[in-house]
Amino acid sequence: MDIRALICGCSGLEFSDEEIALLREVRPWGLILFRRNVDTPAQVARLTARFREIVGREAAPVLVDQEGGRVQRLRPPHWRAAPAAGQLPALASAAGLDGDDLIRLNSRLMASELRQVGINIDCLPVLDVPVKGADAVIGDRAYGFDAATVARRGLAAARGLMDQGVRPVMKHMPGHGRAEADSHLALPEVTASHAALSASDFAAFAACRMLPLAMTAHIVYTSLDDQRPATLSPLVVENIIRGEIGFDGLLMSDDLSMKALSGSFADRTTAMFAAGLDMALHCNGNADEMTAVAAATPWLKGRARERAEAALAQIVTPLPFDPVESTALFDEILAKASSRPHAAA
Repeated sequence: MDIRALICGCSGLEFSDEEIALLREVRPWGLILFRRNVDTPAQVARLTARFREIVGREAAPVLVDQEGGRVQRLRPPHWRAAPAAGQLPALASAAGLDGDDLIRLNSRLMASELRQVGINIDCLPVLDVPVKGADAVIGDRAYGFDAATVARRGLAAARGLMDQGVRPVMKHMPGHGRAEADSHLALPEVTASHAALSASDFAAFAACRMLPLAMTAHIVYTSLDDQRPATLSPLVVENIIRGEIGFDGLLMSDDLSMKALSGSFADRTTAMFAAGLDMALHCNGNADEMTAVAAATPWLKGRARERAEAALAQIVTPLPFDPVESTALFDEILAKASSRPHAAA
């Protein structure tokens, strides 16, 4: 079956007739959900099932950004309010527990909720290493402030997802932690030397390069390519992401509709694939934009298709897991931590 190398969004809680026709024509690899697409568990389950029916693939990927904290598309009252990644180690310490264990448990709980509504890919872990003075867009989404800690904790989060049959997506490769602007709103420029980036930003991703999927950063790294953001840079993709970092999994763009990128959607998409990425990501549900992106997106084939198939093939049957019991345990840990507000982080 022909599949487009595209992950797209949709505009609401169900597909419009226009979206159904477009999905059938375009045949995207996957769908990504946002808050505008989420109401109740039953509604989300219907939406994901309908997507798979439209594209004709029972296991078609459905993605979401479910990190916890600020970035959480599925929220109370129907889903638990997960803490931000940066809060989990301190909560564990306050409760007298190992931080990595709590991170893994938190991811298992999120993955269990996602699978119940048909979501099988979570855009997590955030492996960016923040530095002082950087924009707050990463902030407490980060797992720590040095590459080794971020990598160790990020792997714990990824393994928690995979324990329950959900694939992780590393972001934002090769590192968003130094950016002094939010790439949703503007194009950040990082002026750190290649050596400094290698020692910190790249190292976190290199330690996790065995994970199946990754998302690029819309950031210009002047020491690597002073003309193009990583998403559009063959130099960054070939020399750093595929070369120095050693990542050989499926590489997708961050959202092509973000304001960090300029030019037409056809131009953005063409440049992205020319840089060596495997998959385009367009999130906002605008049908006209999606049509333009799709027209410039190739069918999924060759090495990109092999990577996509390998990413999906990595999933095994979810491990035995009692979400009710595990949620009660997690809530008990949070209660214990809150009763010791001055415990060491």
